Amino acid sequence: MNKVPNKQTPNGRGSTVARIEAELLEDISAGVIAPGTRLDEVKLTERFGVSRTPVREALTRLTAQGILVPGEKRGVKVAQYTREELAQMFESMHEIEAACARIASQRLTLLSRSEIETAQSACVAAAEQGELVEYLRANEAFHGAIYRATGNPYMAEIASDFRRRTGPFRAKKFASKKDMIASAQSHRELINDIFSEDSRAASEGMRAHMTASFMQALAAN
Repeated sequence: MNKVPNKQTPNGRGSTVARIEAELLEDISAGVIAPGTRLDEVKLTERFGVSRTPVREALTRLTAQGILVPGEKRGVKVAQYTREELAQMFESMHEIEAACARIASQRLTLLSRSEIETAQSACVAAAEQGELVEYLRANEAFHGAIYRATGNPYMAEIASDFRRRTGPFRAKKFASKKDMIASAQSHRELINDIFSEDSRAASEGMRAHMTASFMQALAAN
């Protein structure tokens, strides 16, 4: 009988590292862990119930992605950017998102339509309840569903990378329940543009959506 991997085996440790990395990345992207926050290894080992080794490996991976940067006393912290750097990142993200919407509209499947609608339903529910963290996560899932609808994993990864890097800064624009509801409502217009299968309308719809989003984000940072 094959032995089931555990945290002490290479495969088990690898899955543990991946879990820690994914959870931290989700928290950072959703703004739960703010820019400039120092990540304490001891507290993370307590949170995840593991030794320092997988925690350090997960932090190393996130640092390699640019999500974390070296801090003082050999530690790491969540990356911070100047307004100029944010503007440049948002500009790049703007173009990538528009391209994703354009291509997605041409390659829609029943599954991709369902994933986008399901993610939108989660956005609406979280917004109506005024649950900020849940809305931020649902919003990430909504855009992720559009990326996957392109059928192009390389483009989806590029778009996801920009979304991960800018997540903490975009989160600041949701100052109230009203902001979340307005965002969820704007998704419906975008969905209509993408589901119309008119690539030009989808691209322009995403541009309008992202322009409004980025202006609010820059104003909040």
